Amino acid sequence: MKGGWIADRPRKSESIFGSTMHSFRVLERPFCFRGTYGALETRARRRMRSRTMGQGRSVQPATWLFAARSLRDFGDGFVAILLPVYLLALGYSPLQVGFIATASLFGSALLTIIIGFLGAHHDLRRLLLAAVGLMVATGVAMPMINDYALLLAVAFAGTINPSAGSVSIFVPLEHAVLAREVTNADRTRMFARYSLVGALASAGGALAAALPDVMTRLGMTQLSSIRLMFVLYAFVGILGGLLYARIPPRPVTHEDHKPAALGPSRAIVLKLAALFSLDAFAGGFVVQSLLALWLFERFDLSLSEAGVFFFWTGVLSAFSFPVAARLSKQIGLVNTMVFTHIPSSIALGLAAFAPTLPLVLALLLVRAALSQMDVPTRSSYVMAVVTEAERAAAASFTSVPRSLASAASPALAGALFAASYRAWPLVICAGLKIIYDLLLLLQFRHLKPPEES
Repeated sequence: MKGGWIADRPRKSESIFGSTMHSFRVLERPFCFRGTYGALETRARRRMRSRTMGQGRSVQPATWLFAARSLRDFGDGFVAILLPVYLLALGYSPLQVGFIATASLFGSALLTIIIGFLGAHHDLRRLLLAAVGLMVATGVAMPMINDYALLLAVAFAGTINPSAGSVSIFVPLEHAVLAREVTNADRTRMFARYSLVGALASAGGALAAALPDVMTRLGMTQLSSIRLMFVLYAFVGILGGLLYARIPPRPVTHEDHKPAALGPSRAIVLKLAALFSLDAFAGGFVVQSLLALWLFERFDLSLSEAGVFFFWTGVLSAFSFPVAARLSKQIGLVNTMVFTHIPSSIALGLAAFAPTLPLVLALLLVRAALSQMDVPTRSSYVMAVVTEAERAAAASFTSVPRSLASAASPALAGALFAASYRAWPLVICAGLKIIYDLLLLLQFRHLKPPEES
């Protein structure tokens, strides 16, 4: 060294992975002193260490969570299609199918309320593992029960998901885990990947719904084959639990620093919850189980045909998520939610009156390509407009009204199906969703997340 300057010659240094590597030739620069130690560190090495440390914190938990969600949504994907077929095979009416869906969504809402309060003060990993235990118990109980009252009880207390979507006790916990692992700039992209993984897995689950048809050809009865699928649902829950267990626990905080349930963002969260409840109430008229029931009854679709159709709707939904993340960077989160949602609702309304099956399926595929683009953007927006301490509670408080509102409409849709007004659930859903989109734009177009400010 000469006069406090770095000589322009190659050096050997230890890499962060423990092996030696040749550094680039360093031009002459002054020393950079850190505190009293006078340790020399170039800007490039600081960036490398910061990036590596950040990845060590975020990539691994997100990877385990993505894998667990993919298994969970795979199970939800085939159960949502098989549930109405199973109940009809047991001799129950479309109205009773609607009540089972309603009980399931009401139960999810109650559990989500509990999770919201616990998530602010307890380790999220333990709560995820408790939810997995409930999923396994549901899969074990469903094939053992024929009595309608007991089926209602299992649907209410368990994790059966007739929507095969984001209505689940797992969702607020997973959102809170993801949000704490990423920066504001990366948050929407992370939620898009999270939704992409779930939708692709759900599409695979829809294909798996055709397995009972295969087992029936091999000599099994339809009821026995569907019961085996519920056992598979329980097994999928066990595998998901093993993956959730790999998520690092949250560091324990002191009692006086525990996060509040909801604080400064309460008014924003309550307003969002009210709007999301309207959207969910509308969506409850065409949850996947009821849409499958509509196709079965109107066009006499087989399980195999329904499985293939819902597979492609899942694929289209999945690849709409990264598109939504990119589009939100150009036009903003709220605009992305609104201006992709309205065309999808129009397609659904047209499908209600389409005279032929190919036209109906084409319109429903258009809807699938657009209707879920608000999912990652909505999740990201909620996490963006609240403080970090409020995120678990905010995710819960916006999910609970959605679950409660969506729980009321399947029973109404079942009643309309039973009365032969089969087009009305689709029309009501489309109209209410357009109203929701316009209200959301009116109320929140000026409230920007940090990355848009």
